[in-house]
Amino acid sequence: MQVSDSIDIAATAQALYSMVSDPTRMGEWSPENLGATVVNPRPDGEAFVGMVFEGTNRRGRARWITRCTVTAADVAERFAFRVHAIGRKAPKINGANASWEYRFEANDSGGTTVTETWIEDRRRWPRAVVEIFDRVVTSGKTFPEFQEKNIARTLQALKSAAEAS
Repeated sequence: MQVSDSIDIAATAQALYSMVSDPTRMGEWSPENLGATVVNPRPDGEAFVGMVFEGTNRRGRARWITRCTVTAADVAERFAFRVHAIGRKAPKINGANASWEYRFEANDSGGTTVTETWIEDRRRWPRAVVEIFDRVVTSGKTFPEFQEKNIARTLQALKSAAEAS
């Protein structure tokens, strides 16, 4: 399962990539993520394949931490990461959770089309557990339905932030 959405933004692919590939800034536009701490930063601060970060997240009163590893860092083209650990106060439960990808493409209006994709990675989880868990933590929705709205909100907030600068 995967969910994607795209938005046209009046900014360069380089500028948008720089924003999205800095996980410490994701809380500026994500409805759930509050930001992140990079575990193994490079001196220049740039994202790289293998970079690990821990994201702080909130949905209502629920809070949790995820451990993520960058799987693609193609400047101005693609940024992707895999969520592979989760926990309430620390990411102690290891296991595939989800993958996220952002693609950046020049568009006809002189800006950039940004596509955000969420990919379900919980293939080894028992399906019944996934379905019950999803409906509890999303107030009755499936995760794809829930992520459609989150992605749309994230992209709109990214557009507002990028076009305001």
